[in-house]
Amino acid sequence: MEADSRGVTAMGEPAVPTARSGAGHDLIADLVAAAGSGVIFSLDLAASTLTWMPGLDAVLGMAGATADDLCGRLTGLLEPLAASIRNAPPGRDFELEQSVETTGDRPPRRVRLRVRTVGHDDRTAGLLGVACAVTDDRAPGADLADLAERYRVMVELSPDAICVHEDGVVTYANRAALDLLGADETKQLVGRPFTDFVAEEPHDEPASAAGTATTIGPVEAVLKRLDGSTVSAELVSVRTHNAGKPAFQVVIRDITARKAAAEALRCRAALVSRVSDAIITTTPHGVVTSWNPAAEAVYGWTADEALGRPVTEVVGAPADLAELCRSGGLAEATHRRRDGAALAVRVSAAELAGSYVLVCADETERRRAEQHYRTVVAALDEGVLVTGPDGLVESVNPAGCRILGIAAADLVGLPSHTLMLFDEDGARISAEDTPSVRTLRTGITQNGKVVRLRRPDGKDVWVSLTSRLLSPEDPARMSVVTSFTDITERRAISARLAHDATHDPLTRLANRTLVLDRLDRRAHDRPTSVLFLDLDKFKVINDSLGHSVGDQVLRIVGERLRRCTGGDTVVGRLGGDEFVLVTGEVTGHDDIRALAEHVRTVLSEPIGVHGRQLHLDASIGVVLAAGDDRRSAEDLLRDADVAMYQAKTLGRGRYEFFDVALRERLQRRLRMEQDLRDAVQNGQLWPAYQPVVDLRSGEMVAVEALLRWTHPTHGAIPPGEFIPLAEESELINVIGKHVLKATTRELAGRRSAQGLDLHLKVNLSVRQLDDPHLVTAVQDTLLATGLPPGALCLEVTESALMRDHTAAAEVLTSLRELGVLLAIDDFGTGYSSLAQLRRLTLDTLKIDRSFITGIAESRDAAAIVASIIAMAHAVGLTVVAEGVETADQLDLLRELGCDQAQGYHLGRPSAATELFGAAL
Repeated sequence: MEADSRGVTAMGEPAVPTARSGAGHDLIADLVAAAGSGVIFSLDLAASTLTWMPGLDAVLGMAGATADDLCGRLTGLLEPLAASIRNAPPGRDFELEQSVETTGDRPPRRVRLRVRTVGHDDRTAGLLGVACAVTDDRAPGADLADLAERYRVMVELSPDAICVHEDGVVTYANRAALDLLGADETKQLVGRPFTDFVAEEPHDEPASAAGTATTIGPVEAVLKRLDGSTVSAELVSVRTHNAGKPAFQVVIRDITARKAAAEALRCRAALVSRVSDAIITTTPHGVVTSWNPAAEAVYGWTADEALGRPVTEVVGAPADLAELCRSGGLAEATHRRRDGAALAVRVSAAELAGSYVLVCADETERRRAEQHYRTVVAALDEGVLVTGPDGLVESVNPAGCRILGIAAADLVGLPSHTLMLFDEDGARISAEDTPSVRTLRTGITQNGKVVRLRRPDGKDVWVSLTSRLLSPEDPARMSVVTSFTDITERRAISARLAHDATHDPLTRLANRTLVLDRLDRRAHDRPTSVLFLDLDKFKVINDSLGHSVGDQVLRIVGERLRRCTGGDTVVGRLGGDEFVLVTGEVTGHDDIRALAEHVRTVLSEPIGVHGRQLHLDASIGVVLAAGDDRRSAEDLLRDADVAMYQAKTLGRGRYEFFDVALRERLQRRLRMEQDLRDAVQNGQLWPAYQPVVDLRSGEMVAVEALLRWTHPTHGAIPPGEFIPLAEESELINVIGKHVLKATTRELAGRRSAQGLDLHLKVNLSVRQLDDPHLVTAVQDTLLATGLPPGALCLEVTESALMRDHTAAAEVLTSLRELGVLLAIDDFGTGYSSLAQLRRLTLDTLKIDRSFITGIAESRDAAAIVASIIAMAHAVGLTVVAEGVETADQLDLLRELGCDQAQGYHLGRPSAATELFGAAL
C-alpha cells in the first residue's frame, strides 16, 4: 500500500470516501468516541490520497515532522493490512497494534490502528481509521504477550483461511475464512460443527483425525459456502490446545483455480490423444518428440517407432518447418504412409518455444469424393451451378451451360443475379429475391421454384430449380448450389390442359373453377369486387329462336363483357346465362355503381342475329370484399347470387349490393314466411290476454290482446321474431285481421255470457295503418262479432304516428268516427309532444316500460313519469303504465295519480280460458 506524496494532506476534517449505508455512520460514531485519545485518518485507494486530522505527529512520536514523513510512517504502519483491505468488501473492521520508533531520545512506543473499509457496490474504495498511542505499562510476561499479539495479528491477517475447532465445533475463524465461506460476521461460523461447511469430505477428515500426529494433511476437500455454492480447498490440520483442551487449527487454501488449470491440462491431453488429426511435435532440428494416436493411425508408425526419428522420415515427405512457419503455417502436401500409400494432407505448423508443432489432417477420402462428385455432376442432364459467398458464380456443369445458353468461361466469375429470371406471373425477379441470393442470405433451401429464364439469345426457358447451401454444416463457407431442369415443353402441355380445364368452351371465358381459384388467391391486403350477372328473359330467346341462336348470343355477351372491363378483371361464365366479374380495380360504391350501369348499357345494345334485333338487360348482384374479408370464394359467389336474386325480386334490370342482413333476411323470409302463412291456416297463432287494472279500484277494466305463435317444430316463437317478419311482407294485414276478429269475438262472447264490463286493446302495426281497407275491416268485424265500438281500443305506437303524421291523422279520424277508442303505445320513445298528439283525438296514453323500470329507485324517473301523467291529464287522456313488475312501482304510480297499469306484477299474458275461465 502506497500513498502518493501529492496526496499527502493535513486538514481540519478528513476527506471520507463513500461508505455503504449504515456502515459509515457506525464508524464515524466510533471515531468520534475515540477522537479524544487518537487521530482520525482516511485513505482513498483510487487516488492514493492519505489524509488525517491534526495531532498525528504526537500519536506517532514524531513531533514537528513534515507531512511527507508522517505519510510515510502511517503508510508503513498500514502495510500489513494492504492485502486484506484491498480484497475485503466495504464494512470490514481491522485492528493492528505495532511498535514504532520515535524522534529524539524518546523510547519506542506502541500505536494501535483501528480501520474500516468503505466503498459502494461491494467494491472497497478506501478506509477510515483511528490511530491511538498505547500506554506502555509493560507487566511481567509482556514479551510473551507481544509474541502472542504478533501471532494473533499474523493469523488474523493471513491470506489463508484459518479456523479452530474443538470437539468438531468451530471456535475461531479469521477474516480470510469469513471471506472463503461467504460470511459477514464471525458469529455466522463460530459455534457450528465444522462438518456443516464440508460438501465432500476428504479421505482423512481433519475434524475426526485420530492418532497422535501433530500435523494432518494436506488433504483436498470440497467446502460449502453459506450461500450454498462450493469451493475446492486444501486443508492442513495442526493439533493444538485451547484453554487446556485439545483442538485443531485448520489452515484452508482455496485451490479452485489450481484444480481448474489441472483439469484444463487433462482436457488438452485427452484432446490430443483423441483428436482425429495427427499432432506431431519436433525439436528445432525436426526430430519427433511426440506422436499422438491419430498420427499412428494416419502414418502407420507407432509412437515408440516414431519418437527420435526425423519427421521427414515418418511422414514420407521433405519438410522445411522453419520456411513453412514463415510462409503462414498452412500447406497442402502429399505424404506417404509407412506402407508407401499416398496421403493428401493439409498441414498446419507453428513454432512453440523453439520447437515445432504440426497438425496434419488426412483429406485423402474427401479429395477422392470431390473428384467423384465432379465426375457425376459433369454427366448429369440437370444443370448445376455453384455460387460463392460473394455471390459470384464459381462453377457450372455442361448441362447448365446448355440450358442457360452460356459458355462456362463466360459465366464463371459473374454475379448470379446477372441471369434474368421472371416469376410465373411474368414479373422480373429482383437481384435480392433470386433463389440463390435468398438461400445465401437466409440459409433456407428454396425448393422446386418454377421461373422463366431469358437466355442471351432472347429465348425464354422455363426451369424448375432448387437452391440449397453446399455445406449446411459449415456456415463459414456459405456457398450455394442451384440445380435446375428445363421444363419448357412440359409446361406448355400443362398450360394447354389447364386452360381447357378452367375455361368455358362456348365463350372461352373463365369457368366456375377458375373464378373460384382467382377468388381464393385474391390479395388479402386490398379489396375485391364481385358482380354476379343474370340475363333477363334469356330463356325466351333460347326457347323461341333455338339453342344455336342462344349460344351465339352468349358468345357476344361474353365478348362485350371482356371488352368493357379492365385487363385485370376476371370475366367468367358460371353456366346458362349467368356471368361473373371479379375485379380489384373498382372497389368503391360509386365506382361500382358506375361499372354496373356501364355493363348494363353495353349489354343493352341491340344484337343482330339471323336478321333479328335482340335486346338484353341484366340483373346484377354486387359483393364488396374488404382486404380483411375472410369469406371463401364459394361464400362470395353465393352472396353475389343472393344480391342478384334481390335485384330480380325488385323488378329486374337493376343492381343490388349485398350485405349480411340481406342474406339473413332472405333466408329467414324463405323459411319463416311460408311457416307463418301455414300458421294462420293451421291455428298455430292464438291471442294471449294481459289484464289492465284500474289503480283506484284495483279492478281489471281491460285486457290487451297479444299475438302468440306455437310452431309445431320450434315451439313458442317470440313475437319480436315473427312480428317484424310479418310486417316486412304483406302477412301483417292478414294476421292483423285474423287477430282482430278472433279477439273481438272472444271478448264479445265473454261480455255477454259472463257479464264482464271489459275493454279490448288491440295493437295496430305501421303496415296496417297504410292498408286502405283497415277502417272497413274494423267496421265489419264489430258488426260481425257484436262487440260495442266503445269497448274496442286500438293502440298505435308513437313511432308509427310520427312516421307520417298527416296520413296517420286521417286513418285515426276515420276509426274514431266508428266509435272505437284510440291509444298511443310506448309513449316517450318517439320524441313527440302532447300538443301533436292532441290533434289526433286520442283517448289513452301508455307510458313506455323503460320509464317504469327504475321509477321506485330513481328520483329522476319518478319526476319524468309524474310530468307525463300531469300533462296527459291536462289534455284529458287516460294514462296507463306498462311493465309494472313490483309492488313498490305500483304504490308509487298510485301516489303519482296514474289511472291504470299492466305488467307481470298484475298478471302475465295468458290464454282466455286461464284468464276468464272455461271456454264458451
